[in-house]
Amino acid sequence: MRFSCFNNYWTSTETYEALKIYIDMDFDGLREDILLMLGGGSVKVDPTGFQNDMKNLVSKDDVLTLLIHLGYLAYRAESSEVFIPNKEILYEFRNAARDKEWGKLREILYASEELLKMTIAGKEKEVAAAIEKAHTDVSSILTYNTAAVRLAYYTAVCDYAIIRELPAGIGYADIVFIPQIASKPAIVIELKYNRSAKTAIKQIKANQYPEVFADFSGEIILVGINYSKKTKKHTCKIEKINK
Repeated sequence: MRFSCFNNYWTSTETYEALKIYIDMDFDGLREDILLMLGGGSVKVDPTGFQNDMKNLVSKDDVLTLLIHLGYLAYRAESSEVFIPNKEILYEFRNAARDKEWGKLREILYASEELLKMTIAGKEKEVAAAIEKAHTDVSSILTYNTAAVRLAYYTAVCDYAIIRELPAGIGYADIVFIPQIASKPAIVIELKYNRSAKTAIKQIKANQYPEVFADFSGEIILVGINYSKKTKKHTCKIEKINK
């Protein structure tokens, strides 16, 4: 503290191997649920059958309930859902997901790192292709919505607070990336279905979504993404403004 050097220390007290042992059991598609939570989603759980036993786990609900007890997951009682509660614990899940045994899911997570770089660089065709691939990869887990796109950008949580359906200007912005590091640009993403990426950009401007960054000084990246049901293709339009 004296030298103003702050970091995440909670995860340094445990090795990710402890977490990996449980999620590698992969009961009833547990890995897919972990991937969903990495994208900011929540997963239903029934904790009533758990016997407070860390060895005799026989179902996905047992593992998720144990992870609640161990502090790796938070529990939302009103909806009986679990979710990853903070960035430090998300790092632990990310480390576990990097294991080679995760196969396709591991590739999805790595691809998200490049997607953020391409978005900031304004590479429209590459971003459209990457979103398309991510959508295909998770199509069995998520429908085409903001959760699926947020999952594609999952590694951005290292530098951003990512908020879906944020009240901004006139209406609600689909996805907003609020930078936690001064050098990073802010990002607004609008999704369209059977329309056009240009239409998405026009909506961002017309509804004044960038006004959510009223106190922000720096670059704001506007991203419009459209999915065509007919062609099964994504298109992307990126514009940049400075405040």
